[in-house]
Amino acid sequence: MRPTTVAPKSAALLLAVALAAASLPACRNDQDIDELRSQQRQILAKLNALDEKIDRLAGRAAAPQRAAGPESGRAYDLPAGKSPTKGPDGAPITIVEFSDYQCPFCARAEPLLKQALAVYPTQARLVYKHFPLTSIHPHALPAARAAAAAQRQGKFWEMHDKLFANQQALAPEQIREYARQIGLDMARFDADLQSDDVKALLQDDLQLAQRAGVRGTPTIFVNGQLLQTPSLDGFKQLIEPILAAQREGGHAGGS
Repeated sequence: MRPTTVAPKSAALLLAVALAAASLPACRNDQDIDELRSQQRQILAKLNALDEKIDRLAGRAAAPQRAAGPESGRAYDLPAGKSPTKGPDGAPITIVEFSDYQCPFCARAEPLLKQALAVYPTQARLVYKHFPLTSIHPHALPAARAAAAAQRQGKFWEMHDKLFANQQALAPEQIREYARQIGLDMARFDADLQSDDVKALLQDDLQLAQRAGVRGTPTIFVNGQLLQTPSLDGFKQLIEPILAAQREGGHAGGS
């Protein structure tokens, strides 16, 4: 299995980092956000110019402008599939997160996701999708495999929390220690790490991310729509209209 579907050019990797940084809760205030977005635009312009120069030197037509990520306002089809979930299966709201265990911004997004689920305990569920950016996070793929292997023993969320709590300690033996701490069958865990089922689960997530235009982490969707403002208010702006429409539909049906 290829380690990731992230574009092979180093320029694309730098863009993914810029995009992730410009959209995440690491920003402390409006000035920080404006500055990061300005940096993002500058990087994007430089990368496009670099690609055009490379194409000219290679005698190729210039590549089309690369997309900035998922389209705002569009509802993507993001089935849960075999991914781990948290919350009621029949919930009208599905939050899908594409994440990387070595990404510091993903760790910072964890409290926000828990807060959203606490506000909507019966109306929302969370679906976790793996998107390890292996070219910049060398431990991301082994960590994702470990979480998927723990999932096969019914302990995904226990491993998930361990990995995010120990982002600076994700060497293979350290990950095995976390597996022991949460009570996994170690022989089965070691086998599952390299199993075709675990590889297929991660590959499915990467392919889904590619279809949705995901370029950085964390990228979060609410019923298929991109969460553009990573805050509780941002969640409410997407969730409340859906719940209101559901209530109106139920009232109309009962009248």
